[in-house]
Amino acid sequence: MSLVDPLSIALSGIANTNRNLAVISQNIANANTPGYIHESHQQTALDAGGLPLGVRAGLTVRDLDAALQSQLATQNGAVGHDTTRSDALARIDQVQGKPGAGGDLTALVGKLRDSFATLLTDPASTPQQQAVVDQAQALTEQLHATAAAILQERQAAQDGMGADIRTLNSDLQAIGGLSRQIIQVRGVGGSTADLENQRDAAAQDASRLLGLRFITQPNGDMTVLTASGLQLPTDGSHGLALAPATLGAASFYPGGGVPAVTLHGQDVTPSLTSGAIGAAVTLRDTTLPTYQGSLDEFAQTMATRFSAQGLTLFTDPGGTVPTAAAVAPRQAAYVGFAGTITVNPAVLAQPGLVRDGTSPIAAGGASAFAPNPPGGPAGFTTMITRVLDFAFTAAIAPGTAQPAPVLTAMGPNGTLSSPIASPSGLGAFATALLAGQAADAADAGNTATASGDTQKALQQALAQSSGVNMDTELAQMVQLQNAYAANAKIITTMQSLWTQLLQSVQ
Repeated sequence: MSLVDPLSIALSGIANTNRNLAVISQNIANANTPGYIHESHQQTALDAGGLPLGVRAGLTVRDLDAALQSQLATQNGAVGHDTTRSDALARIDQVQGKPGAGGDLTALVGKLRDSFATLLTDPASTPQQQAVVDQAQALTEQLHATAAAILQERQAAQDGMGADIRTLNSDLQAIGGLSRQIIQVRGVGGSTADLENQRDAAAQDASRLLGLRFITQPNGDMTVLTASGLQLPTDGSHGLALAPATLGAASFYPGGGVPAVTLHGQDVTPSLTSGAIGAAVTLRDTTLPTYQGSLDEFAQTMATRFSAQGLTLFTDPGGTVPTAAAVAPRQAAYVGFAGTITVNPAVLAQPGLVRDGTSPIAAGGASAFAPNPPGGPAGFTTMITRVLDFAFTAAIAPGTAQPAPVLTAMGPNGTLSSPIASPSGLGAFATALLAGQAADAADAGNTATASGDTQKALQQALAQSSGVNMDTELAQMVQLQNAYAANAKIITTMQSLWTQLLQSVQ
């Protein structure tokens, strides 16, 4: 071995140490960057005939647990879906009113009944007649607030979906651009670790918006698929699209003023079931319209049952009680009625009608009734008794059951069904609505919490297996510093030997 050989070995060692220190420095700088995958520098010892020749520097690569990363991407979609659903239902549940606080639908139905019971003790009391009207108005106001909250959340789902689709398209474009760079760099034998980390960051963000699978091709390209197998473009020239729209209670998908999510001009809405976008689709097109349909059914049932007893207490703004159609869509005449229901303008103008009644009833579903005529008895109780005995209860007349609310074939296109059982009395109906929606909100909240916990566990597992460990990095840095010092010592020694050799030759 000549004096040149140790010098060459030491120089290759210093160069390799510098590359390793650069990689470690980058790891340390990105230790807290979400999703960053630990990088390491490949190196190979060189020898010839058993004699060392130095170190060959390789590429910087990522130490990635690909299976764990794939699980995390799937879980990101679950978290995006569950959080979006939970947040929307929680806001509606808050508007419904806290049970026991007196402002929820069940409590307000009970207060209206109590006001009639109090009026029964003094039918001539003008203040108590007005109190009945006031309680009826309070009930309609709560229906308005709930209907408005449902429509607001539905619009939020539409608008949020549009924003998420724009973000998703941007992420897909970033994935495509980075993939093209990766292919080019690999083609010339370069390291793509940094580019892959950047691409994975975009992929993880996209997976929250729509549950996705990411397949890395042998050339470094990445294919992006939805949970249903739909391939999404990453070339930036086209992507998912959703037209803006202002939704109303009568809007429905498909074909009823609710726009479809399209890809290449084709409707792909039914295939979008996961992630935040999937949750928004379900909220906009199924969950919230079903809530609206159920609430409309309650409003129409309440108005009909009072009217059947001879007191048209609740109507639409025109003073009419809407009726159900014989065939689907059976709610066609009263879609959105819960948001417009009002105390009959005639009753507002003349509160005494809650004692006297508004309309004669011929014998039929309910027993016959004649309103108290002008100048009739101030202590007239027939109307009040009918309301208490039948309007609030499961019977329309002695021995005759009320027509049951129909909670199927609901909505503007007659395709929605509520999971709650058809209740009997008005109080039971209100309770069933509140309980069903509260259960949905609680289940959504619990599911979102569980999904978030699973996501955190996967993030921690990925960080442990593929992330940056500061203790390990610092320990390696000390080793590299020692290696650098050793190689520098060799160079210094070789320089001294060269000097001595030259001096001896002179």
